[in-house]
Amino acid sequence: MGKAGQQAVAEFIATFTLIFIGAGSSILFAAKQVDLVGVALAHGLALAIMVSVTAHISGGHVNPAVTAGLWVTGKIQTVRAGIYVAAQLLGAIVGAAALRWTFPAILWKPARLGTPVPSGTISAGTAVVLEAILTFFLVYVVFGTAVDEHGPFSKLAGWPIGLVLTMDILAAGPLTGAAMNPARSFGPALVSGTWTDWWVYWIGPVTGGIIAAAVYWVTFLRDREPVLPD
Repeated sequence: MGKAGQQAVAEFIATFTLIFIGAGSSILFAAKQVDLVGVALAHGLALAIMVSVTAHISGGHVNPAVTAGLWVTGKIQTVRAGIYVAAQLLGAIVGAAALRWTFPAILWKPARLGTPVPSGTISAGTAVVLEAILTFFLVYVVFGTAVDEHGPFSKLAGWPIGLVLTMDILAAGPLTGAAMNPARSFGPALVSGTWTDWWVYWIGPVTGGIIAAAVYWVTFLRDREPVLPD
């Protein structure tokens, strides 16, 4: 298997893990079997572990919004970015399907397989802004750790990245689900047939990710080339 194939497999497995563990915890949250802290830790630990074990293979994107940020700053080629996004979305679909096969319907159906949707207390427009802000934090930390070779935690980048996911879910999980990742929404939405305000989880995260990448690149990396896997 060539390098591109290895990277695609790494992104597939990492995203599968994030969806199975993260959306699985959301299903249990809806059933009142875990609390918000449990959901935040499940997502954060899954991402931290998967980024840590795939960073040397694919860069540990695990998120189309991260890939988009790297693409607009010229840190990943267009074809490779497309391969990554396809692998991420496929991993999300299979992860959601695995949840549907293994979790009792009495649990996953009321939770829509953990599909994030805006709460009734905010508008869809506000949800877009919230998802953009939350994803800005996430991608900014990705650049400061995994992308910037001068970052203090480059060898352990997965843990700061996972902690950002954790803090974002604790802050806004009840409002938007704090997806910060189109794949996190797309897989469960497709498998469960839940398309309520689905566009929020594409526009918000991708916009926030691109803004964060641009800000970090223009401010800190314009005159330097980060070290990333080929």
